[in-house]
Amino acid sequence: MRKSYLPILLSFSFLISSYMPDKDKDAYAPFGDPEPKITHFYPNPATTYINFNFDKSVDKTYTLQIYSFIGKKMTETRVTDSKLTITLDDSYYRGIYVYQLRDQSGRMIESGKFQVIK
Repeated sequence: MRKSYLPILLSFSFLISSYMPDKDKDAYAPFGDPEPKITHFYPNPATTYINFNFDKSVDKTYTLQIYSFIGKKMTETRVTDSKLTITLDDSYYRGIYVYQLRDQSGRMIESGKFQVIK
C-alpha cells in the first residue's frame, strides 16, 4: 500500500512544477518582479464566466491558457483586447483552475489560479 503513494506523489510534484513561471533573466526586471500583466480577474469564485483585465503593455500575440488542476487544457485564447471574457461551459466542473499568460514563443509571463463553483 505504501509503495503506491510514491508514484502519485512524484507525478503530483511534476504537475505542480510545470505551472511555475520560467526563471529566464529576460523575463524579470533587474530590480524585482515586473508589473503584473493581468491586472484583475473576476468573479472569483466563478460560475458561468470569468473576466480577465490586462495591462496596456500586453502584446496582441499573447495567449491565455486555462488548465484544470489535473493538467487538462480547457481553453486557449489569444488576447485581443484589454478585457477578455471566458465562458465556462459544461466541461468546467467545480474546482480549482490555473491560468497562464504566454508570449508568442510559449514562455510563461504570468500564472495564477481561480475557483469555479457550479
